[in-house]
Amino acid sequence: MPKREPGLIRILKRLVLATVAICAAYLIAGFVGSAIPANGGWRQAEAGVRIYVIDNGIHTDLVLPMFAEADGWSNLVRPEHFSDPASAVATHLAFGWGDRDFYLNTPTWWDVNPLRIGKALAGGGPTVVHVERMAEPRAGNGVRALMLRPDEYRRLVGFIRASFAGGAPVRGYGGADVFYAATGRYSAINTCNEWAGRALRTAGVRMGAWTPFTWGVMRWL
Repeated sequence: MPKREPGLIRILKRLVLATVAICAAYLIAGFVGSAIPANGGWRQAEAGVRIYVIDNGIHTDLVLPMFAEADGWSNLVRPEHFSDPASAVATHLAFGWGDRDFYLNTPTWWDVNPLRIGKALAGGGPTVVHVERMAEPRAGNGVRALMLRPDEYRRLVGFIRASFAGGAPVRGYGGADVFYAATGRYSAINTCNEWAGRALRTAGVRMGAWTPFTWGVMRWL
């Protein structure tokens, strides 16, 4: 008779198989959710306010002009919040939302680790909005441009502003970025990319119904 595997090995194998099955189910759900369109009849405007969506591989940022409206963002994102005065020459702001611990403690790819990723996906921790000053991006690989009508842009701005929870900002990775306390809780369901997708859906842009991954957002742009 073949020897039976020790109980610990059997348990470890089952845990590995269960983990693989959960990850596969999550990926499939993300693919299906992002393939279901919201605002299916939307088309880009011929004139209006141009925004950008940037994909760095695991995270999407929404890039908006600093002064598309009369007061722009100056009553919320103030110049003195940034440590580098030279960043004031920028014309656009990139907005991203995510888990506070992950965001603040992963300034480079080398700082990312499975434990921190798992902790963020488990959910429950506080979140932040990351804001970066930049020059206007150029549409291309990993960067998509969208032309929004004035009312669509106002809805997008309203969504982003509602994500700020108030309080003192926290200095960012460098002189041109800063963190603000945010509303909501990060989880495997409510990811940074789902935040970006929900912002675009709120504006009325055609977008996947659930976009937990970058490709779920970018496939519609």
